[in-house]
Parts: sequence; C-alpha cells; structure tokens
Amino acid sequence: MTQPRNSADEPREPINARSEHYGELQRFVDGLFGQARSVRRVDVLVRAEGDDLDDDLLEIVRLLPPGTYTRAQLTTQINSTLAAHGWGRAYGIVS
Repeated sequence: MTQPRNSADEPREPINARSEHYGELQRFVDGLFGQARSVRRVDVLVRAEGDDLDDDLLEIVRLLPPGTYTRAQLTTQINSTLAAHGWGRAYGIVS
C-alpha cells in the first residue's frame, strides 16, 4: 500500500513569487488617471469590480478608506496595504 502524499511534500511556489496578476494594479491605476486629476473611493471600487480584478487585488481596493484621492495619495494608500499584507513582491507596487 502506498502512503498518501503529504501536502508538505508537494512543491510550492516561494512565498515571495510573482503572481500571474503582477502589474495589474499598476495598469488599473494608469486607467483611473487617464484624464482625471482625482478619483473618489466609490469610483475606484466600481471600476475595480467592472475590470474584474483578481480577488486579492479587489480586497486591496476595498480596504481603501473613504475619500477622494490624487494619484499620489491613491498609490501611497495601495502600496501601504500591499506592504501590510506582504503582497508587494507578488503583485508589484504602484506609482
């Protein structure tokens, strides 16, 4: 009789590996600020859901506090959330 494989025996990606969604947040932010100088949180949420962002990325957007953001303010907030979750390397920081 063979032993069942232990999940610890299975190869795993390194914790800090890039996600297949790496760079999506940057493209998302670029799209938000094509013509706008500022965006409201509600507009960011609607756009994120409409763009069908990955669940982890959507969670990051949902964690934004209410308010209106310039590009610099939004990227600072997103990057802070990425850092807090340890997701910067997986999803990339935004500028």
